[in-house]
Amino acid sequence: MQLRELGSQGLRVSALGLGCMGMSQSYGTPDDAESIATIERALELGVTFFDTAEVYGPYRNEELLGRALKGRRHRAVIATKFGFKIGAGAAAGDAAPELDSRPEHVLRVAEQCLRRLDTEYIDLFYQHRVDPAVPIEDTVGAMAQLVAQGKVRFLGLSEAGANTIRRAHRVHPISALQSEYSLWERNLDAAILPILRELGIGLVPFSPLGRGFLTGKAPRPEATPDSDYRRQDPRFAARNYDRNMQLVDIVTAVARGKGVLPAQVALAWLLQQGTDIVPIPGTKRRAYLEENLGSAAVTLTPAELQQLAAIGAPGSVSGARYGEGMSRLIDR
Repeated sequence: MQLRELGSQGLRVSALGLGCMGMSQSYGTPDDAESIATIERALELGVTFFDTAEVYGPYRNEELLGRALKGRRHRAVIATKFGFKIGAGAAAGDAAPELDSRPEHVLRVAEQCLRRLDTEYIDLFYQHRVDPAVPIEDTVGAMAQLVAQGKVRFLGLSEAGANTIRRAHRVHPISALQSEYSLWERNLDAAILPILRELGIGLVPFSPLGRGFLTGKAPRPEATPDSDYRRQDPRFAARNYDRNMQLVDIVTAVARGKGVLPAQVALAWLLQQGTDIVPIPGTKRRAYLEENLGSAAVTLTPAELQQLAAIGAPGSVSGARYGEGMSRLIDR
């Protein structure tokens, strides 16, 4: 697995990371034994970058990752996130949870994250969502204190807008922005990606497979359990599902022509958008992990890249990426 650099401060990670959220919530029943085996297999295959957050579970996901990395901590780059009032809303659902990025909260949560992860330091500490009630300078100032104390190595933001990114970066260098970005979610193209590249900030796309839709195997919403996040995803809704599957047919056709899987094509497209981009496809199964990592060996031609890029053209995708509640938490 090749390494890539996020930001200009020396944060080096594997070209593909592992999103761990689904191991503890959102997609079906948790299976801790298989999840830990998946993390272990990821390490064996050269993955160094593991993404979690206090709100995943909540708390259970950080604890799970800490157990899985016991004795292997030196081989991993751990990213976790703060910023919600736990219990004040469902961060994975459509109800908008309450935010809290007050400096005192940031410092307190960092200590809790360290304990759950069973580690002395966090490699990459993100603000999970921008809190409009707290100046970003105050929040990043507290995060910078954690860097000075040796408890955090690098800083990140998630779903932040252009102005917020600039202001935060003036307080302390930001190494990475985590945001949804994929073949069918291109909200960063116009304003955010140019700023990231101007400032030397890496991009960590979450949901790079469109919550499974871009694999070509996405279940219809009525076939998922009530607890599955996709029940609330507008793009999976019956009125949008069939139209969006037509877009996935394009990915499937390209994959068939290359003798690979649709998921591998979708991830390969992201990897070829720049060496400052590190997708974090999530899975709790070793088989899917191995399929996803196979994307690193897929090279798309200029014609294929152009054909695939058209999938995310304005008006092509049917349905918003979030419901109204969660959409209000995006800082742009």
